[in-house]
Amino acid sequence: MSVIQAIAATLVAVAAAGMKPKELMAAVRQKHPEASKKEIVRAAFYALTDNITRQPDGAAALQALAIEERAFTDEDTAQGTAPRKKLKSKKSRHKAKDGGEATA
Repeated sequence: MSVIQAIAATLVAVAAAGMKPKELMAAVRQKHPEASKKEIVRAAFYALTDNITRQPDGAAALQALAIEERAFTDEDTAQGTAPRKKLKSKKSRHKAKDGGEATA
């Protein structure tokens, strides 16, 4: 059994209706302290897509965890996602080139 499958099985076992994602994450980390946030999120998606979830209420908690925590994990950093600079219009570039005076 892979690490993701083991964590997914734990997620399914501890998931209950009304559980918040942070509570679910804490419950999984008690049984799998070495698991990264990324692995737990992947296991939550795995549990949902592999159809090992038999409890509809638990599935809702798994879905909330997977969606809420998926954006950026503690190991992953967003590379290349810096906001892009606005491009200057032709008029602004022409103005800067001529020393501040715009010509039409």
